[in-house]
Formats: sequence, C-alpha cells, structure tokens
Amino acid sequence: MTTKECYEKMGSNYEKVLGRLGSEMIIKKFAIKFLDDSSFQNLKDALAGKNLDDSFRAAHTLKGVCVNLGFDKLYEASSKITEQLRAGKLEGCDEMFKDVEKEYEMTISVLKEFAEQN
Repeated sequence: MTTKECYEKMGSNYEKVLGRLGSEMIIKKFAIKFLDDSSFQNLKDALAGKNLDDSFRAAHTLKGVCVNLGFDKLYEASSKITEQLRAGKLEGCDEMFKDVEKEYEMTISVLKEFAEQN
C-alpha cells in the first residue's frame, strides 16, 4: 500500500497533506509514528474519570495531531468533542467519544496495515 492509498483508505486528502508537509517520506514517518501516540487513550481515561481539564487537553492534542497529519475523519470527530469540552461541558461527551473511537479504530487499523507493508 502506498502512502496515498493509505490516506485514501482512511478517507483523507493525501495531496493536501503532501502540500503541507512537503514530502512523502515525512508523511509516512509521522503517520506510522501516530500508532504510538497516547492522546486517544488519555482522552478515554480522562473521560472515564470525569476530569474536564485532562479530557480537554487530550482531545485538543488528538485534534491537533490529526489536523497536522491530515487524518480528516478523526480530526472532525475529535474537533467536536474538543469544542464541547472547551465550553466546560462533559455532558454529551460520551456519545461524541463513540464517534472519536470509531474513527480512531479505523485510522489505527489502516495505519497498522500500512506499517506492516512498509
């Protein structure tokens, strides 16, 4: 699987990321490195503990990483929960987190497949 095919499989815009990051090698390096990113688990744990500040920090971090790497669908889901938490509201976050989790699992699945082939 090429890097472009990986992004297409995730429903993301490879060309846009390439324009921002400048080289396929950089995209590939950081996309695979995302497999070790802890922000999703931090968000899950903070939400379970009803910790607003930590939940916001983790969601905001996840959102930022996703926008930089061009993980469009995961970015959109994490952006929604980030804004809810920014407003100081934990209400509704459990439902929003389900969307984040769904997109995260899909993204990780594609990235693992990509990493195995590269």
